[in-house]
This record gives sequence, C-alpha cells and structure tokens, in this order.
Amino acid sequence: MSHIGVETNLIVSGAGALVLAEEAGIDLTPPDFGAMLIAFFKGRGVEAGLRYFANTDLTAPLASGSALKKTMVVCPCSMGTLGRIASGISGNLIERAADCVIKERGQLILVARETPLSAIHLENMLKLSRLGVVILPAMPAFYTHPASVNDMVDFIVGKTLDSLGIENNLYKRWKSPSE
Repeated sequence: MSHIGVETNLIVSGAGALVLAEEAGIDLTPPDFGAMLIAFFKGRGVEAGLRYFANTDLTAPLASGSALKKTMVVCPCSMGTLGRIASGISGNLIERAADCVIKERGQLILVARETPLSAIHLENMLKLSRLGVVILPAMPAFYTHPASVNDMVDFIVGKTLDSLGIENNLYKRWKSPSE
C-alpha cells in the first residue's frame, strides 16, 4: 500500500464487509464505511495514497477505460465475482473495474478462494487465464513451515505483491536443500 509508495484504491463488496467482520474482526458498518476503513488502515501505518470507493459507485474513475490505473487485485475473489468477470458482467464497481483492466490489457490478479472447485469454476479460471488474468488461489505453501495463520496470510500477500512486481520479504522463499 502507500507505505511502500503504491497508490491504492480500495473497494469492498457487501460480502467483503461480512468477511472482514467474521474473519478479521473488523466491523465496519454504514453509513461511514469508507471513512472507517481509511481510519483502520491509517492506524496501521498506511497514511497517504489510499482512497476508498463504494462498490455501487459506477461513476468512480476506476469504472472507465480511460482511467490511468490498469492494475487491479481482487482479494479475496469469490467464484461468483470470478464468474461474472469471466462473463463480462459489470453489475458493480469491482466487476466494472476488472472489465476495464481486461479490455485495456492491464494486469488483473484474482486471489481466488473457494474449495472444492467445480468444472464451472475451473472453466471460468481457464477463460480468464487465457486473457492474461493471473489466478492466484489463496493456497498457503508449507515449505515455509508457517508457525501461525499470519504466516500463511503473509505468504499469499507476498505472492500477490510478487505478481505486482513489488519487492517484499513477507515469506521465506524456496531454497534447494543444498543451499
């Protein structure tokens, strides 16, 4: 995020807000959802360069192919969102921004999270992968010998940052046994 010099636009879906509350204990309720989310990140050292857009705001700059931003990460990405992106359905800002990134040949990374996967899920992932979308399942590696859930989360975040070309040291990189 901005503490590493990357301007970040944040969109949270309704389901994403539920996941934040359930899994991370971050209860952000309307009407000041965006302000509360910015304050949450500011309290964790992310000071500048973070902007929030409501998922319903289809007038946001991210909803236009003329926007300068051509890089996007959807994390976590449900199979419903992935399927709608694969089908070109743009019913909200996340889907529309992803559509713009694909059509403008930008970089889209989907941190897919669901198990097990159906043939429909796999076909949608293959369709998007053929378009250049990075499918990055939220699967932790165990060669890193994670000691906590945070270590497993750091691995996924680190791999996402790697895909964006952002240097990080969030996880122990693979070394051959002879090293």
